[in-house]
Amino acid sequence: MSKENTKKILIVDDNKDLRKILVNTLHAENLTVLEAGNGEDGLALALSEHPDLILLDVVMPKMDGITMLQKLRKDTWGRGAWIIMLTNLTDAEKVHSAMEEGVYDFLVKGDWSLENLLSKIRLKLDLSNNNKS
Repeated sequence: MSKENTKKILIVDDNKDLRKILVNTLHAENLTVLEAGNGEDGLALALSEHPDLILLDVVMPKMDGITMLQKLRKDTWGRGAWIIMLTNLTDAEKVHSAMEEGVYDFLVKGDWSLENLLSKIRLKLDLSNNNKS
């Protein structure tokens, strides 16, 4: 697959172990992976790199995921960015806030498997068709 066709994913999560697992898994899918440990750095990366999909944690230092999402949506490019929220929270209000900002999906970390997340990523990025060309 040529570099120009490589899909780019940004992982914004303060959990280093989870980021490492996700980075390794997504690299195996021939995806370009960017990472940030807080919402402030994640927002800067998102606005400069324009990833195809953002995996975004809710609770993080410096700037939480909901705030990052709200700031991202104020940007012309960011309004249409695809987001999958990842969180340990099951707080209905946070889920509602994220959904109002137009996230693609909202996954509670204890309730999903890596394969389930990969399936959602493949579907959103249309990787099954992309890898055939």
